[in-house]
Amino acid sequence: MHPSPHPLPFKATLIWAVLAIGSFHLSYATPACAFLFAVHLFCLLQLSRVRTNRIAMRLGMGIGPLVYGPKLLFFWTLFGPSAIALWLVLAFWLGIFLVLMRSCRERFGERWACLSAPLLWTGLEYFRSELYYLRFSWLNAGYAFADSPMLPALNILGMYGLGFVLMSLAAAASLCTSCRAQSRTSTAQAPVPASAPRTFAGYAWALALLAGLGVVTNLPLARFKAAPAGKILHVAGMQLEFPGELDVLQSLNQLHRTHPEAELLVLSEYTFSDGPVPDRVRAWCRTNRIYLAAGAKDELPDGRYFNTIFVVGPQGEILFKQAKKQPIQFFKDGEPASTQRVWDSPWGRLGICICYDLSYTRVVDELVRQGAQALIVPTMDVAEWGEAQHRLHARVAPVRAAEYGLHIFRLASSGISQWADERGRVGASAPFPGDGSILAAELRLADKASRPLDRWLAPASTALTALLAIGLVLRTACTATARWSRRDGRK
Repeated sequence: MHPSPHPLPFKATLIWAVLAIGSFHLSYATPACAFLFAVHLFCLLQLSRVRTNRIAMRLGMGIGPLVYGPKLLFFWTLFGPSAIALWLVLAFWLGIFLVLMRSCRERFGERWACLSAPLLWTGLEYFRSELYYLRFSWLNAGYAFADSPMLPALNILGMYGLGFVLMSLAAAASLCTSCRAQSRTSTAQAPVPASAPRTFAGYAWALALLAGLGVVTNLPLARFKAAPAGKILHVAGMQLEFPGELDVLQSLNQLHRTHPEAELLVLSEYTFSDGPVPDRVRAWCRTNRIYLAAGAKDELPDGRYFNTIFVVGPQGEILFKQAKKQPIQFFKDGEPASTQRVWDSPWGRLGICICYDLSYTRVVDELVRQGAQALIVPTMDVAEWGEAQHRLHARVAPVRAAEYGLHIFRLASSGISQWADERGRVGASAPFPGDGSILAAELRLADKASRPLDRWLAPASTALTALLAIGLVLRTACTATARWSRRDGRK
């Protein structure tokens, strides 16, 4: 076991906690400050230097609600006082990271702890975002770069891969501080303790490294690959929230008049909340020779239902339907889809995600694996949930478009609807709340989509993190058992 890390005094702990909270919120405030997410990670590494694991866990649970809560105030609108418990769930994972980092530093020393930091961060981030029941991904490192010039890099790195890189840079900066401290101690011909305090020169090196990151992430990136070739699909949609059947027919007439070139019309998730697509709407498609994708309920005999997108053809027939794979937790949102398929449309293979599905790489990966050339994403974001919720959700589509190199057409019930190209650039949008607002786009279907490197890196990091956590727990248990045995022997 290495000597315990130099414990942070209370004042330094408070300063690093304030910096961690502030840098997180600034990274989401404006694209130019997205690089500050690395500063947030650097501050977390400093906070892991507290005296005990218990303090580390309490610290994570304490600052977690201040990190995530302000961005998720709409949870209170959705869940009432139960929102506090959900904020604490996210804080729990922050506390676990601090505990694991502190344990690694104590067991293996500073250098090995810094080397393990990217794996620990990525493993925990992937697990809490994709793998367990309360999975939630909206505040990950990748989403901070949704409007950044750095966004096209996600085509190679992926959103979890970007978090891995940012933590690697933060760990390198943290190691700079300890190396400078150790070098000063070594010149005095003294042994180098792991508890050597950080120095001003070390922090200057770390600051220079993070400032360089800020410059790089705000430079326009060269194109990683040529724009995808393929057919052009003209698509248009209108934002409608809980419309009646006659309202839908009037809106379709307006949409068809405004964009007669549109070959596919899209309406939001739950456009028809009482059952399947009505006969009169199907008759309208037959009369106007139009394809329509709209959300409705696919009811089951026992009263349950699938939250489904139906594709109506120009003959009024149902050509295709896809149910929601990831219903929203704690909502009455239908049963999860048992299968996923792409629609072999006249223009190419189209993947259909429904609202929350787009937030999960494991859901979208399956559509890409099946050869999806573009994504259609009917969404319901209720207006009363507030603009902050809509803006946070709107970060997902550009990130996914950049990751896979696909065009995405996301049509929401009350904003913010988006068309994002293969580099994640938003070419058109419709505002919040924007009832009756129209979004139209030319979707260029990709020859072949790709999946970024983090699709294997993130699961591997999660597995290694689990093994490391189990090893640390067993080592701690063995140490405690031996300590009690020695005490009993002395008695």
